[in-house]
Amino acid sequence: MSELFLELFSEEMPPGLQKHAREGIQKLFTESFDKLNINFKSNKSYSTPKRLVFFFEEITEKIEKKGITIKGPKVDSPKSALEGFIKSNNLDHTEVFEQSLDKGRFFFAKINPKIILVKKELAKIIPDILNKYSWKKSMRWADHSLIWGRPLKSILALFDNQVIQFSFHHLVSNNLTFSDEIMEEGQKKIKDFRSYLKLLDSKKIILDQNLRKQLIVKQIDKVCKVRKLKKKLNEKLLDEVVDLVEKPNVLLGKFAKPFLNIPKEILITSMQQHQKYFPLFNQEDNLTNFFIIVTNLEDKKGLVKIGNERVISARLSDAKFFWEKNKAQSLVKQVGNLKSINFFSELGTLFHKVQRIKKLGAMIADQLNLNKEKVEISASICKVDLLSDLVGEYPELQGILGSYFAKAQGFDDDISLAIKEHYLPLGLDSKIPKKPISVAVSIVDKIDTLVGFFGIGEKPTSSKDPFSLRRTTFGLLRIIIENNLSIQLKNLINYSNTLYLEQGFKFLKQSDSNAITNFLKDRFKNYLKEKKIRYDIIEAALASHVSDDYVSLYKKCLTLNKYLKEDLGKNILTTYKRASNILDQEKKTINLKITGEPNSSLFNKDEEKLLFDQINEVRKYYSNVIKDENYKKTLEILSSAKKTTDNFFENVVVNDENENVKKNRLELLEMFCNTFDNFIDFSKVEGA
Repeated sequence: MSELFLELFSEEMPPGLQKHAREGIQKLFTESFDKLNINFKSNKSYSTPKRLVFFFEEITEKIEKKGITIKGPKVDSPKSALEGFIKSNNLDHTEVFEQSLDKGRFFFAKINPKIILVKKELAKIIPDILNKYSWKKSMRWADHSLIWGRPLKSILALFDNQVIQFSFHHLVSNNLTFSDEIMEEGQKKIKDFRSYLKLLDSKKIILDQNLRKQLIVKQIDKVCKVRKLKKKLNEKLLDEVVDLVEKPNVLLGKFAKPFLNIPKEILITSMQQHQKYFPLFNQEDNLTNFFIIVTNLEDKKGLVKIGNERVISARLSDAKFFWEKNKAQSLVKQVGNLKSINFFSELGTLFHKVQRIKKLGAMIADQLNLNKEKVEISASICKVDLLSDLVGEYPELQGILGSYFAKAQGFDDDISLAIKEHYLPLGLDSKIPKKPISVAVSIVDKIDTLVGFFGIGEKPTSSKDPFSLRRTTFGLLRIIIENNLSIQLKNLINYSNTLYLEQGFKFLKQSDSNAITNFLKDRFKNYLKEKKIRYDIIEAALASHVSDDYVSLYKKCLTLNKYLKEDLGKNILTTYKRASNILDQEKKTINLKITGEPNSSLFNKDEEKLLFDQINEVRKYYSNVIKDENYKKTLEILSSAKKTTDNFFENVVVNDENENVKKNRLELLEMFCNTFDNFIDFSKVEGA
């Protein structure tokens, strides 16, 4: 058993390319080995900024292929068929013979048993895999034909301590690695993977990205313990930093305390996203002026630390200047300047948008019984921070900075919070707004976006959603459902459409909200699937639901999903199924239309009257339920009809000889099914 060791040494690769490459190339290796029956005990992939390394342990040295006879084309087939057979199986014409079968005479070839040396096979596999791998981003350099993530400089390839000889574009495989990753000097011969690791260790290079991560976290913990500070590591940033260094060193940096007067989001964003630093907090979870720097160099003289502190101080000085400037600029007076920023070419500017959502805000404020003035003010100024220098520098802080500006200018807390939260949720599972004013502005902003893009025919397709309308709609539904809101969504959509038309914008289909309504239903299905609601329940509930009250529909689906497999649900389904099966069979044999309106004067059995009365009791219950229906209670009422229906089916023959009586009994069963279908379309539920 042998080991395969491959190192691809290149110019520094960005973290994203590293992770993608080490996982993608490793997958191509395992797939190729599986296809060729090359067995191995374990495999690992590693990366540093300049190294991609793949290691397979205890690989079979030889592959034994048994002798087989393979069948080819018919003898009378075109000559090209025979040539293809010979070529695809690496045969010689002399190895082909003819043989008769029941279906005619065919060409055959006998492939003798043979032993394939894995090392020889690897010389073909490796360059093939490297050519197959598709980089997320790639480049060509000099006059080379190779397209790679970053300029590739050397390929170390060993099998059983011997070089696997192959060429890959302008490079030839070898047994050398660079011992100094900075100067790229001092190439060393490598005997095997163990000696390679020993060499890296002598240079304090940690090849394993998982070990680098553990070391970085351990060193940060040590700094925090000494200084009595707390870390709140951003995992995405941590993984990125791990892939930026080969031999990590953790340093503690510091900036001037007065910078802490700047909003903490600016400080954290500057440190994390712009400089790849880790901010530190005190025991009360407040941001401090200390931060962690992870470098690829030892800092014996402290020059690296000083340099990084100067960089962050310069950046924060700019931020402080713009903070003082922007917070003093009146949000209200700047609303008119939104005319300089396009919302979308066919939908006007952000000034047009805030005028629309201001009016929509007034409507939703009436629906939710909110302070109309606060909703209108929030809607009017919610986009103004996009004009600021700070949002230009920190676009990810839009809304957040506007909230700070509003606070500094004396606006109420719920208005400033609405500016911050109206963009929420930012992702499928992220936080949604909860405060009433925030909720209202967030909803109308999303409705305005949906109506606008649907109006100009820019709705999502199966493969494209350039304006993230699926995410917008999903967020809209989450806000409504998770805040338990009862709003007239269709009215808001129709009014939004009217507001666009009043501003002079041309829509493809004026006042047509059906497309948006159907899109909402599709997104709602996805929302229910995320909540593990059965698909048949979703379809059954939507089929019988005509209003835009997604909260009640969601609660109904949750209740059904919980109880349909219990006795409560089983009673309903078996009762409904028995009635609907009889109806389905009889409707095929009679020409009369069944409407679900039985004539009580034709009842001649007590069981008919009892079932009729039971149905009317259920209908009476429905008519009295106005709001906040208790869906479990509804299921209990439907389930309670089982005894009455069982008695009916045991004592009443539906297929009576008298055609009028028979039809009337079918009308009674139709009335029964229709009544149940008022809750959901039970015919779409599995088992119904």
